[in-house]
Amino acid sequence: MARQNEFKIGDIVKLKSGGPEMTVQQAPTDTSTYYKCQWFAGKKLESGVFPEGSLESAK
Repeated sequence: MARQNEFKIGDIVKLKSGGPEMTVQQAPTDTSTYYKCQWFAGKKLESGVFPEGSLESAK
């Protein structure tokens, strides 16, 4: 059965603990439960991998 993700690629999210707004770059698959997100720190593009439970919608 396909996994139902809370967020989709392109959604704007943030960590529940705070931090910058991030864009979902890759959503979890059947074999992964993590989201890959990217954001800008000044002019530098950063990215990271986060579990769904640590994210919330930034809207």
